[in-house]
Amino acid sequence: MGAIEDVYADLDADVSLEEFREAVEEKVEQMGGLADEETAAMLIAHELDDEGGEVEAIADIEPGMEEVKFLAKVVSVGDVRTFERDEEDREEGRVLNVEVADETGSIRITFWDKQADAGEEELEVGETLRIAGRPKEGYNGVEVNVNKAEPDAEADVDVQVQDTYRVEDLSLGLSDVNLRGKVLDTDSIRTFSRDDGSEGQVSNLKVGDPTGRIRVTLWDEKADRADELDPGVSVEVVDGYVRERDGDLELHVGNRGAVEEIDDEIEYVPETADIAELEIGDTVDIGGVVRSADPKRTFDRDDGSEGQVRNIRVQDETGDLRVALWGEKADTEIAPGDEVQLADVEIQDGWEDDIEGSAGWQSTVTVLGEADPSAGTSAGGSDAGGDSGGDARGSTGLSDFGGSDADTGSDGATADTGTDSASAGGDSADGEYVEFTGTVVQAGDPIILDDGEQTVSVDSTTDVTLGQEVTARGELRDGTLDAEDVF
Repeated sequence: MGAIEDVYADLDADVSLEEFREAVEEKVEQMGGLADEETAAMLIAHELDDEGGEVEAIADIEPGMEEVKFLAKVVSVGDVRTFERDEEDREEGRVLNVEVADETGSIRITFWDKQADAGEEELEVGETLRIAGRPKEGYNGVEVNVNKAEPDAEADVDVQVQDTYRVEDLSLGLSDVNLRGKVLDTDSIRTFSRDDGSEGQVSNLKVGDPTGRIRVTLWDEKADRADELDPGVSVEVVDGYVRERDGDLELHVGNRGAVEEIDDEIEYVPETADIAELEIGDTVDIGGVVRSADPKRTFDRDDGSEGQVRNIRVQDETGDLRVALWGEKADTEIAPGDEVQLADVEIQDGWEDDIEGSAGWQSTVTVLGEADPSAGTSAGGSDAGGDSGGDARGSTGLSDFGGSDADTGSDGATADTGTDSASAGGDSADGEYVEFTGTVVQAGDPIILDDGEQTVSVDSTTDVTLGQEVTARGELRDGTLDAEDVF
């Protein structure tokens, strides 16, 4: 054997002899005669050894690594997309995204230009590839720019390629995902401005199947589906892709995807926690029957925007819990006697050492059944079983306004005083001496009291706390009660 063959025989790299020989000849040429074939061969071998090595699993791949080599199965093959390069004299670029997976997870690999064309024609879902490439941080997480990918018919990767996924099958980076589930909740369409000045749209659904639930984010022309679908219908999400937000997986649908209503009934049964076992700091799913439902109230946030909240009391076999529905959740049609499921509810400290739930933007509110006429309570009325209208928990309290965000339950809001102020027992003209009893929904200057039907602004230096029930006596003038006594 010659010098090149001798060095190649000791080389532990996935490169053919012909490719190695060509690289050596190029190195000799580059060095202008300063190195013979043996020296050049050793330099090339050293470069190849430094480029990277086999990683044991996809889960081990991280951005910033040098070239990695790994074995994976093709899960999905996208379409070649074209793009304009910055240089005017260069031809149009082409890129192909392919989803591959092993037993530890999935990752997107990217082919460029001629490799993209070949990949679109030759790659098949289910085949196993030996891949070499450079990892980087991509739009959907870590991805690998492919230097080389070859089929390996003898290797076995224990990954099931699926036509339809379940919620529990999803993992970060998956694309071309089809998933069937039941619509649990919908949000309104929101608009936003892109960096280029154009306007986009986004909306959300919550979808569940027998294995779990997931938030579905709909972009631009697909955003309208949130207004067109009702909770309880079964749908198929087509060509979705999985991203991560705040540590949770989400399924996104862009212009290539769709959300289609289907006739099949998809079952969703959440694992609910017992209300009696709840503790402050928990984020839980609960289910039960609505004992009472207060009217929706509005309030002003610190930034001047308007928020809204509605309290309901939910009872299961172990106990009952007041839950504040914030933002759009307050618009949900719920009446006493309805059977409901509430997902991702935050358990917080409430009034008089009680606990209460907060259902914000991340929560799901699903009404399972019509109101029962025999329930014996009415919306906005007192709680059944002993919670009277005079109880601060039965009308308004700590979670209603003060120190709570319309979406997350933590924004320091002030109660809306746009309603007419009145005294207990009837309407009052300015300058009339009145007595008003209500719950403190703002403890600052002024104090704002709410009795479940009316709000009153109280001018007083008395030290009160949010959620406390107090009575104010004094002269009502220009919508403000000038309190002589607060107790």
